Amino acid sequence: MLESIRKDLLHAKHLHALAACLLGLGALAQTPPPVLSAAESDPVKLGWMQGTPPPPDKVIRSTDANAFQFPRMRWSVAHMRELMPTVEVSRGLGPPSPLPNRPDPGIDSVRFTPWGANEPMTWEASLWKNYTDGILILHRGEVVYERYFGALKADGQHAVMSITKSFTGTLAAILVAEGVLDEHKPATAYVPELQGSAFADATVRQVMDMTTALRFSEDYADPKAEIWTFSAAGSPMPKPVEYNGPDGYYDYLRTVQKQGPHGDAFGYKTVNADALGWIIARATGKSVPALLSERIWSKLGMEQSAYYQVDALGTAFAGGGLNAGLRDLARFGELMRNGGQWHGRQVIPAQAVTDIAGGGSKEAFAKAGYPQLKGWSYRDMWWHTGNAHGAYTARGVYGQTIYIDPAAEMVLVRLASNPVAANGANDPWSLPAYAAVAAYLMGK
Repeated sequence: MLESIRKDLLHAKHLHALAACLLGLGALAQTPPPVLSAAESDPVKLGWMQGTPPPPDKVIRSTDANAFQFPRMRWSVAHMRELMPTVEVSRGLGPPSPLPNRPDPGIDSVRFTPWGANEPMTWEASLWKNYTDGILILHRGEVVYERYFGALKADGQHAVMSITKSFTGTLAAILVAEGVLDEHKPATAYVPELQGSAFADATVRQVMDMTTALRFSEDYADPKAEIWTFSAAGSPMPKPVEYNGPDGYYDYLRTVQKQGPHGDAFGYKTVNADALGWIIARATGKSVPALLSERIWSKLGMEQSAYYQVDALGTAFAGGGLNAGLRDLARFGELMRNGGQWHGRQVIPAQAVTDIAGGGSKEAFAKAGYPQLKGWSYRDMWWHTGNAHGAYTARGVYGQTIYIDPAAEMVLVRLASNPVAANGANDPWSLPAYAAVAAYLMGK
């Protein structure tokens, strides 16, 4: 069946690029290194989708094989709703909550030395290095730094890729804290349809922490990798006539097979987030977008509604489909930094935030093989740095970040469109930069 699907996908090349966007993973890692810098690839300067109508050579369509390839991707990630079906995460009614503004021009001059480098660079230079689209830093709840680049504007929304997983994990942590979810129960206690799959004997906690043992390769260089089946199932585009695989994210989850014992090692597999989305939807009787709106998005005075990309059945992609505004992501980060409180009101249980901020098993994480992330761990679909500040972060491919440094009282949110689909393309110029800004702010 995989070979048949592979041939179908080759006949519909646009699905290859679409998979990178839908999955928030590394489909485009095979793309040769670009020659255009961040400034040279600015989508506004390049004229993508400008004009009424745009010139034919500047049009970007979801059906184009290159719609999500660099440099077009730099426009697409800020206009996902125009390219594919979505479902809204309502902000509710009422005015936005204020974000006090206290700009600090000194941040641009903060210097740090990237990993593996001999010469320091400035914070401002790192933004261009990492193809930043938007960056906002809160210090003690005040906006001390905010900038936008390229196609992203203050009133726009951007694909957050795998930051989506951290929202899914947070919702699950809330439900565990409230007793709605029993983390010790098997996934099938909530979703009986997963019987016969790898998730059948995995506990909810193992799914939340991605310590499940799944036969699921996300190696896009391998045409027989399971990621191809998943991307074909989840594509909202019409499937080839010959297609006979799973229909939708949930249908695919039922086919995932086990590989090894659960609970032994961390293994970053996107399908865990979609399984968790199914679990929390069943436990609450509400879709993931509706639950996120009810429990978080409508409680913080967000400026904009968010939205999820969906499969052909309208199921939200809980592993990478969220799109949101920069300031609203910062509000969420500040909620987490304050133990689940927002303007003196407990919005989410403090127990849930404590569980996330405490990190997970370093031993399980070490088995996953991230040599640059020694001492890190993973809990509730959040990454914990294990550093002296207790910093933890939501991370998404191409450079998406919500970075929370409790000791520095700092929340940093970055949206980006780095042409290389791997966090390793950002980390050497990002993680030491975050630490340097934190140290700078602690000295204020």
